[in-house]
Amino acid sequence: MSNISYYTAEGLQKLKDELAELKTKGRSEVARQLAEARDKGDLSENAEYDAAKDAQGHLELKIAKMEEIVGNARLIDESNLDASKALILSKVKIKNLKNNMVVDYLLVAEEEADLAAGKLSVKSPIGKGLLGKSVGDVAEITIPAGKIQFEILEISR
Repeated sequence: MSNISYYTAEGLQKLKDELAELKTKGRSEVARQLAEARDKGDLSENAEYDAAKDAQGHLELKIAKMEEIVGNARLIDESNLDASKALILSKVKIKNLKNNMVVDYLLVAEEEADLAAGKLSVKSPIGKGLLGKSVGDVAEITIPAGKIQFEILEISR
């Protein structure tokens, strides 16, 4: 079952670059490690060879997962998004009604999330709770610490 995710042009390019890096540099590094371990003699008792084979398996698994992610990735056309609602790629200014703290977030795909940079995943509890809301709406969101209410102050692109 495919799991389609939506990305900005920048986020999708970053994924493609990472996949290309794994396929080229990653594979060549593992091949070098295997060759080096093979040169050390008997493969049946060679721990370095076993470790290199394990690393190769992990790398190929990671490449397969990345290929699936890139294959199911869709580029977001911002011109078709409703600017009055909190959607992916919306810049949302919210106010925590419990402590009156105001924060700005950019709602992004899960792989692009970076809380330090103000990029919040639409799959996170807060991101999910904000989706579809409009300015003035109060979103009651259940997080691990309990329920929090956020008022949406501003939405922009």
